[in-house]
Amino acid sequence: MAGVQTAVALREQGFTGPVTLIGAEPHQPYDRPPLSKAILLGKAEDSAFEIDFEDLDIELRLGLDVTGLRAADHEIDTEAGPVAYDTLVVATGAQPVVLPGTEGVPGVHLLRTLDDAVRLGPVLERRHSVVVVGAGWIGAEFATAAREAGCAVTVVEAADRPLAGALPAEVTAPMAEWYGANGAELLTHARVDTVEPGAPGRVVLADGRELPADAVVVGIGARPATGWLTGSGIALDPSGAVTADDRLRTSLPDVYAVGDCASFPSARYGERLLVHHWDNALQGPRAVAAAITGTADAPYDPVPYFWSEQFGRFVQYAGHHAAADELLWRGDPADEAWSVLWLRAGVPVALLAVGRPRDLAQGRKLIEAAVPVDPERAADPAVPLKAAVR
Repeated sequence: MAGVQTAVALREQGFTGPVTLIGAEPHQPYDRPPLSKAILLGKAEDSAFEIDFEDLDIELRLGLDVTGLRAADHEIDTEAGPVAYDTLVVATGAQPVVLPGTEGVPGVHLLRTLDDAVRLGPVLERRHSVVVVGAGWIGAEFATAAREAGCAVTVVEAADRPLAGALPAEVTAPMAEWYGANGAELLTHARVDTVEPGAPGRVVLADGRELPADAVVVGIGARPATGWLTGSGIALDPSGAVTADDRLRTSLPDVYAVGDCASFPSARYGERLLVHHWDNALQGPRAVAAAITGTADAPYDPVPYFWSEQFGRFVQYAGHHAAADELLWRGDPADEAWSVLWLRAGVPVALLAVGRPRDLAQGRKLIEAAVPVDPERAADPAVPLKAAVR
């Protein structure tokens, strides 16, 4: 997504020089959100971008691994030999974390690529019993699709609740109820010891419990795909992300980084952000293209946004709530639709909306404008958020 959008944005912003897009996968560049939804359920064969790369004079080099970067020579190393660049944009994304001890074990799956989704399709078609490891966004979305397909689903989460790394406990508490209400079993405080293949196989937990599993799907996070940059001299943060500046420039000359592989400083939130979501891979490339073409007029400092479809609910989030000092509920979390608004010194900094898209749209604008709100009015779900401004 980030690489494709950077190439397209360069053309849209008037760049006329050669543009080469290199990707390790052999497929035409594709969008990832449908992988855990339509493609997984067999409702679509692929999600290729409807972009005429030839018409845009963008050269595609697919199925080509990049193995290194030599900044002094302005070259990257690939399996097919070195490729020179005047300007390089690193958009290598993130790779899923593998459950220790499960590499190469039959029946254990990840869900990150089109090939992953294609391999998982028959699991859903045959209504296998599935154990999902990890109750994060991907785990919840896969569990949703598997239940829709008629699979028996058990979700195993090492933390005390789903989305433990993303949201506070009081917000995730009602979301934990969605699993059982939709026929999926959620086991918290549950760590996987071993996965034993077979028909059916077994997932053995650290406390000795055994779960039958025709298939195991692992969704325990992702890390920036930057291992190929080892020895290049490029600055990385402790997570392995490239540390870009507020124009998405890296520590190396003529090298930019965008999307899941790069962190950037946010003046809005007063910290460096690493955003593993689709919208960042759409917005960041426009900033990179503007920096390359010399038309950038402002630093890159977005309000992060993402959405998730799980158990019949449309969940949206905008902002970053880490430094908030007040949390407001809009609606009853036992209902189908509700929102949570985070404030800092009375100013909205983040919003989670479940089935309330108008809250999300209005809240996102308030966050971007950094305008204070009246907490009492903002907590009233009958009051539009834009009408709660002080």
